[in-house]
Amino acid sequence: MKRDYNGPKFIVVAGGVMSGVGKGLAAASIGKIIQQYGYRTAAIKIDPYLNYDAGTLRPTEHGEVWVTDDGGEIDQDLGNYERFLGIDLPRQNNLTTGQIYHTVIERERRGEYLGQTVQPIPHITDEIKRRVTESSKGFEVTLVEIGGTVGDFENLPFFFAMKSLEREVGEENMVYVLVTYLPVPGHIEEMKTKPTQQAIKQLSETGIFPDFILCRAKGSVDQVRKKKIETFANISADCVISAPDVDTIYRVPLNLEQDRLGEKLLDRLGLPARQTPDWSAWERLVNRITAPSRRVRVAMVGKYVEIGDYRLTDSYISVNQSLEHAGAAFDTGVDISWIDSRRLEHSDAESVLKDYDGIIVPGAFGDGGAEGVIEAIRYARERNLPYLGLCFGLQMAVVEYARHIAGLEEANSTEVDPGTPFPVIDFQPTQREVIQKHQYGGTMRLGAYAAILKRGSRTLKLYEKTGRLEEDAVRLEQILKDEKQAFRAGVILKSERAALERHRHRYEVSAKYVDLLEEHGFVFSGFHRRQDGVKLMEFIELSDHPFFLATQAHPEFKSNLERPSPLFYGFIEAVVKEAKG
Repeated sequence: MKRDYNGPKFIVVAGGVMSGVGKGLAAASIGKIIQQYGYRTAAIKIDPYLNYDAGTLRPTEHGEVWVTDDGGEIDQDLGNYERFLGIDLPRQNNLTTGQIYHTVIERERRGEYLGQTVQPIPHITDEIKRRVTESSKGFEVTLVEIGGTVGDFENLPFFFAMKSLEREVGEENMVYVLVTYLPVPGHIEEMKTKPTQQAIKQLSETGIFPDFILCRAKGSVDQVRKKKIETFANISADCVISAPDVDTIYRVPLNLEQDRLGEKLLDRLGLPARQTPDWSAWERLVNRITAPSRRVRVAMVGKYVEIGDYRLTDSYISVNQSLEHAGAAFDTGVDISWIDSRRLEHSDAESVLKDYDGIIVPGAFGDGGAEGVIEAIRYARERNLPYLGLCFGLQMAVVEYARHIAGLEEANSTEVDPGTPFPVIDFQPTQREVIQKHQYGGTMRLGAYAAILKRGSRTLKLYEKTGRLEEDAVRLEQILKDEKQAFRAGVILKSERAALERHRHRYEVSAKYVDLLEEHGFVFSGFHRRQDGVKLMEFIELSDHPFFLATQAHPEFKSNLERPSPLFYGFIEAVVKEAKG
């Protein structure tokens, strides 16, 4: 029975058979499709682990930690949502079991449940529903992805909460999408539907029956398999959607639309199409990724490489994607080679790096491999090879320049060498207190901070050229209206121009050495001015180099296919110009 309901519609995405088959990309792609039909769309990621957030998880095992504007440390799927939807999502759009139980237990301790026995149902499930509905305010359609698989014990409260939410908003306002995998065993070369049948059965045990089934497989799902699933799931074969492997993730929404998924979802939700989707610009960029007019080679000198290449994509997925975005802008394919920085501690840099058109050093923590990173940076500086440093990549660039140009031969970061006589990179005092108290979770400099850009600098020109300063000015106005977030803007004079980038680090350039480095030609092209007047260096560059630029921030978190990050845009532009051929 339909009811009087004017709130958002919900599309719940769950996974069956196994994890890692692309639920996040499916949710992001569905969100993009719904946007194309003219609806304001948001996305929420539910993670069933007991960690409060992803901040203390190892990236080589769990994947990259995504950082939001408001300082959340989130599962990497939120990054896919932002890249596809082109919007900034807050930390509240990520729910974990740890957060839910932490909140309920805190309320119990404050006496908010006096006289009640606190139980998973209704207290835990009510908190899940509250967070989902709160994160959906201001949007018309919300995607809710439930991590893991339907058979995971820890997912039960979330499925129960979604079923309870369905009863409140009406089944006509809730759609369930099950993403399953159809294997093709090598010894029989036949696509098998039995694992999908089992996933449907497990989902039904929670009281939920899928409205759509997205069939992940190496190839397209044929009509025979669709009919077999139709019989078992008791849904039309038209709602069994083929989702084969693709050459780039940005082709996923185009593939899903071949089965007219957008029309079918809107019909199921009772929503009219507000506009005719126009995929022409998106498709043009996708084709540039898959069939570029030229290719360049970039060396990614990193530290999270010890367990094999098949995990590196997840460790630095946003850096990979940002290079792809910038490459598409220049109709250029970017071939990334991962280089363990420890190799450069025992090998000649020329022998390792001579075949590359550019070098990137991404973010990292700890001392292992730092000397190899410094050697890579020195090679890029001395050979006029385009260089882009991200967070740790800025810090090591400062160390390299201090040692080899400014005469501070034993310069280092105190993260790498606590006893260095020239700590050009050091803790902020507040961070030192945090570490002494062993408070590691959520205590770094996290989220978006404004950086005042130096007039005449390459950094400023890139932000102007790509139109980002206008976008950031609007976002800064929003931040200043929020008392809890206003500190992120710092102090910006009317005559100054500021960019907004996200951060995740503890160490900073030591103010004691800024003047000395500048005297030797080092350019600090951007800084954050705190409310107390302290300046934190945010950008560096070399004026006599084809492209040598680094940032303390993580600009990869603000890049998407249609609007590449200014720094990655400038880096690929220089790489193309300077390419060896």
